[in-house]
Amino acid sequence: MALDYKSAGVDIEAGYKSVELIKGYVKETLRPEVLGGLGGFSGAFSMKAIKDMEDPVLLSGTDGVGTKIKLAFILDKHDTIGIDAVAMCVNDVACAGGDPLFFLDYIACGRNIPEKIAAIVKGVAEGCKQSDCALIGGETAEHPGLMPEDEYDVAGFTVGVVDRKDMIDGSSIKDGDVLIGVSSSGVHSNGFSLVRKVFDMTKESLETYYDELGMTLGECLLTPTRIYVKMMKSLKNAGIRVKGCSHITGGGFYENVPRMLPEGIRAVIEKNSYEIPPIFGLLQKKGGIEDKMMYNTFNMGLGMVLAVDPADADKAIKAIEAAGDRAAVVGKCISGEKGVELV
Repeated sequence: MALDYKSAGVDIEAGYKSVELIKGYVKETLRPEVLGGLGGFSGAFSMKAIKDMEDPVLLSGTDGVGTKIKLAFILDKHDTIGIDAVAMCVNDVACAGGDPLFFLDYIACGRNIPEKIAAIVKGVAEGCKQSDCALIGGETAEHPGLMPEDEYDVAGFTVGVVDRKDMIDGSSIKDGDVLIGVSSSGVHSNGFSLVRKVFDMTKESLETYYDELGMTLGECLLTPTRIYVKMMKSLKNAGIRVKGCSHITGGGFYENVPRMLPEGIRAVIEKNSYEIPPIFGLLQKKGGIEDKMMYNTFNMGLGMVLAVDPADADKAIKAIEAAGDRAAVVGKCISGEKGVELV
């Protein structure tokens, strides 16, 4: 028998079918700047829309969803994990005051099952729609022998733009500035290596209903990462000057909050100033996890922390709520050694 690519484990026909299945999802994300269609060797995006900026700065972000993806395998639910991949990238761009322009995804799989790939890309497209970001390309790589047939990984890359005068870099944060916390949608896409140690990663365990969660454990943990692009635009449109912005991801508060601070400024966050989602209490109790480790691993209910002038605090919260997000004053900035204190 003559060898061919299919007998070696790569199904080109399945690849063609995947592309056909995802075309509709991709089309829904397109912006006027996108040139050409799906299927070219590169994605083309016109820069005409940014030519009126005084000093346009391109911003980029790349990320994956970590071991959260294991839960999608166990529950055989693949239509939200793509939202996480987009969120992890576009939120980082939004942190600098940027408008995400386009996104590319990369899916590596043991075997290309077109319907599964289409479900993943459906989630990617949904994340792009939520952030007004065009999905202009991607790659699905079949890796027989390298990955188990029923497993995959997904990652992405985005490019955004901001006028230099509107960049958020933390340099103007000063003693007395207010910290606003913006609610997360749950665990987001960080800390899942610890989550998987606390809970049994079985279908039965993940399908267990918890009264305090108001849903099954799996539904709660697979809730997609909140996308904050529209919220940041709402603040800008309201004339709020966001001085600093932290996306609370891997490393929790202790790693991420100091990233927005200038030297000589310390952030003080009050743990009781906002409502912590019940999933974190459940994790802490069941895992016997110390407080500091919780805040060093998880977002604890805050997806972003913003620094604003005290005079802008009320107006900022109104603008955040107008975008459909929830927010509260959670602390302040003081003079001191650069870092974060949780009290």
